[in-house]
Amino acid sequence: MYVTADRALPAGGTDADLRDRTEIVDALYRFGLGQDLADRDLFASAFAESAELDFRPAASRWGADVPVMTGRDAIVETILAMFADRVDTTHVVTNPRVRIDDDRAWLTAIVEAQHLLTADHSVHALLKNRYDVELVRDRQRWVVRRMVIENVWYRGDPAAIFGG
Repeated sequence: MYVTADRALPAGGTDADLRDRTEIVDALYRFGLGQDLADRDLFASAFAESAELDFRPAASRWGADVPVMTGRDAIVETILAMFADRVDTTHVVTNPRVRIDDDRAWLTAIVEAQHLLTADHSVHALLKNRYDVELVRDRQRWVVRRMVIENVWYRGDPAAIFGG
């Protein structure tokens, strides 16, 4: 479900609303930068313990069949191990839209992800993806409970980066 409200803040929004919105978007920043820096703790901080990451809509664009990843530890291990010493990444997050309902939130964003083989940067995949994210409050921060990544377009060879 994409966030398509006609305004960023509810009427009568408060400083707490702005703080929550900043923390919600920060979860996606932690997701991207954690991968880019191969920082396990930063990457893990983006997810709830029982998180789900669904990359199937994106992978299906180039014919890959991947399972839904379930659980923070499995997501972190799978993604960081897949890229370790093999793929250089950069993620750019833009157009975030947020909806909050008490301790649950939804985030829609566009993420451009550049992936290059470390040994040969001429082998690459540039992905423009739409993210549909459900988050939950974890004390003073927000974490991803479910993330669905849909590819809008790509250039290069995603199969070389992610596998067939």
